[in-house]
Amino acid sequence: MAKIIVYDVDTQALQVYRLAESDPMPYAYGRTMLVREFRGSSQSSVLWTTNAAMESWNATRRSYGSPIPFRYAFKRIWEGGHGRQSQHYAGVAFDVGQSLSSAQRNRIWNTANNLGVWSYVEPQNMTPTWVHFDKRYGRPACSAGFPLLRNGSRGVYVLILQDALNALGYTTYTLDGAFGPNTRNALIAYQRNNGLSADGICGCATWTRIVNEVVGIGRTPTVIDP
Repeated sequence: MAKIIVYDVDTQALQVYRLAESDPMPYAYGRTMLVREFRGSSQSSVLWTTNAAMESWNATRRSYGSPIPFRYAFKRIWEGGHGRQSQHYAGVAFDVGQSLSSAQRNRIWNTANNLGVWSYVEPQNMTPTWVHFDKRYGRPACSAGFPLLRNGSRGVYVLILQDALNALGYTTYTLDGAFGPNTRNALIAYQRNNGLSADGICGCATWTRIVNEVVGIGRTPTVIDP
């Protein structure tokens, strides 16, 4: 069984599901994306995504009209395997079509690009053997990547921040996607200990320092699994 947290980008609600590996992901139509497929190689007992990412998947899958195999969706940031501020850590990115022909991947890319439902469809010259699309949201704190977070923020990027702080030993006491006093206190402690402005706001400088330190370090004793 896995705990699935889905952030509703419209209402800001954080929905929680407990599903078997063979169950379809929340919001996925039919059985076009199972929990085990979304998980990929992640060993986590908790996974997260947004309703917007799943609805973009639904639109793409319906328009394409055939199964779309994929290999990489979710990773927790300390598991690594992707870039410093990868949208895979937010659970809103999908790398698909690795087992398909170049003609099939081209059709998937055109489908995703022409629909206009994704925030980003990676140019084909950057992903010649797969297709990447993601449904990131919010204005990036740096030129690309994760948005600025502060007290009151909610969603999958807060989950990334909480997960990273916990892994680094700055406990937020929970992993719930809601930026409250405990998350702010943990962030301020991290900022103070790393020569950053201790304002309790996770902007570009703080995100850059955190991700450089935490990506791919592996599970630590202070990681929280809610």
